[in-house]
This record gives sequence, C-alpha cells and structure tokens, in this order.
Amino acid sequence: MIEAWQAWQPELAANRRDTHAHPELGMEEVRTSALVARYLEGLGIEVATGIGKLGVAATIRGSLPGQRVIGLRADMDAPPIEEATGKPRGVDDAGADACLRP
Repeated sequence: MIEAWQAWQPELAANRRDTHAHPELGMEEVRTSALVARYLEGLGIEVATGIGKLGVAATIRGSLPGQRVIGLRADMDAPPIEEATGKPRGVDDAGADACLRP
C-alpha cells in the first residue's frame, strides 16, 4: 500500500501545487471542482458533480457484498486574504492559499 501511495506522490503533489496556485473563493470553485472530478474519473471512479452547486461526490464500490463504506470530506475554497509571506504559494486576485503548514 505504501508503495502505491509513493508512486502517486508526484502526481498528487502537482495537483496540490496547481490548486494552491489558483485559489477560488467559496461557491466559486468552478476550476477546482472540475479538476477534482476529472482526476477521479480518470481513475475510473464514479463521480457526481453539482452537489450543492459545485460539490463533487465520488463512489468507490467494494467487490464483496456487505462491505463497509468510508466517507471523506474536504473543502476546496480559499479564504479572501492576501498572501503575506512573499512565497509563491498560490495567490491571485481572489484569495490566497491559507493552509496551516510551514
């Protein structure tokens, strides 16, 4: 399992950098939700879009009857603040990537 995640790491990092370079305010995440939906569909995952306007829901089905389900949730919006660090972390005219990481 760890090897599989390590193989995906460069692609996941590139997606993170891309979304952080193009932050979108709440209820305006058109680009981000489309990127998430395309990525999941590319993995062969069943996707529903337009949930609550711009939300994306994915369904991953197990192969055995009666398997449990795990739900995951993530926010895709950026707060309307300006980047003050001077680092090139994703700032445009809309908002900034304000994730709490060094």
